[in-house]
Amino acid sequence: MSQIYLISPPQIDLKTFSPRLENALKTSLVPTFQLRLKNYETAELKKIATELKKICHANNCLFLLNDSYEIAADVGADGVHLGVEDGSIALVRKKAPENFVIGASCYDSRHLAMEAAEQGADYLSFGAFFESKTKKSRGNPTTEIITWCREMMNLPIVTIGGINDQNCASLVKAGADFLSVISYVWDHQQGEVVALDKLHLACK
Repeated sequence: MSQIYLISPPQIDLKTFSPRLENALKTSLVPTFQLRLKNYETAELKKIATELKKICHANNCLFLLNDSYEIAADVGADGVHLGVEDGSIALVRKKAPENFVIGASCYDSRHLAMEAAEQGADYLSFGAFFESKTKKSRGNPTTEIITWCREMMNLPIVTIGGINDQNCASLVKAGADFLSVISYVWDHQQGEVVALDKLHLACK
């Protein structure tokens, strides 16, 4: 069974987003949340991260920050997610406190996956598996990379890219540990709680 890895929308208003995140996390279906905001001033990002971390921790959910180890460390995040241009995983591993989670984007690359594992990543992320509204992906993997990763490495596998309750079955069957979702949850016509319930049922 796969678990749900929830990522923030690309832009948020703290006042309106906070209660929505709380609603989502109160379902107890989300063990991990990643704050992924681009082009925000550092002070604003820290303010948002500090508030959302409180909501995550109150609901037994890990709070990860995208891109920046320095900001993640400053706000006391549980971890950071690094893309290929976000710095050295090995360097972050050396600086980071014990139990700090480091995730790595591997797109559709076995080479990047092996490199990230060697440098000390805690999980490997592959995608986009399906067409995504949120971002243009560097990779276009098939489920074969999930099968390969399960055989080669003993690290959790995160999948991303256009995932919803209708198309996730192949990823679950292949052995994905986590399904990352953004627009599926936040843009769902019936709201985030219904979206999570439907995805959770499809994850079994």
